[in-house]
Amino acid sequence: MQGVAVPFSSAVAPVAVLCAALLATVAHAGPGVPADPLASPQWPAMQQRFFRDATVVFDDLVEVTLPPAAEDSMQVPVSARVRSGTAVDMLIAFIDFNPIPKVLEYRPLDAEPYLGFRVRVQQATPIRVAARTADGVWHVGGAWVDAAGGGCTLPSANAAKVREEDIGHVAARRWPLDGIGSRVKLRIAHPNDTGLISGTPAFFVEALDFTAADGRRLAELRSFEPVAESPVFVLELHTDGPVRIAGHDNTAGRIAGEAP
Repeated sequence: MQGVAVPFSSAVAPVAVLCAALLATVAHAGPGVPADPLASPQWPAMQQRFFRDATVVFDDLVEVTLPPAAEDSMQVPVSARVRSGTAVDMLIAFIDFNPIPKVLEYRPLDAEPYLGFRVRVQQATPIRVAARTADGVWHVGGAWVDAAGGGCTLPSANAAKVREEDIGHVAARRWPLDGIGSRVKLRIAHPNDTGLISGTPAFFVEALDFTAADGRRLAELRSFEPVAESPVFVLELHTDGPVRIAGHDNTAGRIAGEAP
């Protein structure tokens, strides 16, 4: 069997790495489904759900960084970077063992294929990011995170602090990035409820568009229930001027701001 490799965070626990190496040979779901280096029994379902008949490979194109263990299962930091010089038209993030696996879709239209974000995790699970190259191939990277659990189904201690009149407010900053343009970090005031808590409907940031001052569309982001409350995103955009941010949540509530 031909070996496959997937980038791990340098902080991934050695035990998890060893288990993945030992079990990868049995993580097949059948013809056409690549063996999973993370040895997740959920991989065949993820492959069918997100990629279907598309070609999928595990390689070092996508570097996914996350902690080996979640200090807070409702706020797990993740970053993903595609190897320099590689053009991709979309990134997707998903979490194998979450009750709602899909985290986000990101289109770097005039931007670097890099994204930082925070997620909820329900239990120990692989977190993965896949990037689609021009030939239609999906390149998958990821790592395991250990978690006490309940991040998707526990009530938030902070959601009540988001005043109704502040929902959708964007706080953003921009820093020059040599040779690229700008790094933008934004935080959105929003409870981002998953809908998995009894009596609390799903209420989350759904779409964000990023535009340069000259009108160029820089990036599109579509997010889903597993994104953490008061969502934080970090992007690298091809502009050295202000960035306009506009979008909506799943109830059509307006989201707007600027990174000056």
